[in-house]
Amino acid sequence: MIGIGTDLVDVDRFRRSLDRTPGLRERLFRPDERAYAEQASDPAVRFAARFAAKEATLKALGLGLGAMALYDIEVVREPSGRPTLCLHGSAALTATEAGVGRWVLTLSHTGRVAQATVVAL
Repeated sequence: MIGIGTDLVDVDRFRRSLDRTPGLRERLFRPDERAYAEQASDPAVRFAARFAAKEATLKALGLGLGAMALYDIEVVREPSGRPTLCLHGSAALTATEAGVGRWVLTLSHTGRVAQATVVAL
């Protein structure tokens, strides 16, 4: 095991950030992530869960915010529907250099809080 990371995001606070910051969705989330979130009756919940996953990924790698572009950390769904990670650019390079060969990701959310746990193997 390389590392474990977990993160919690306040959904209402994240919703306000999305509403007041034009372009935040495009800077943080890839097109498929945005499309998936926008299908929900409350997209902010799905966006918050994915943001939590991005921060938890940094923690699993032993890094902090700013170490890489969060846009390069993508939450994708396996054919089974299970969420996992696909890293791009500097995030992929950093994970490869750290020896990460596989990711385990769990997401959970309510209307108030979103949570993600990432295990880098």
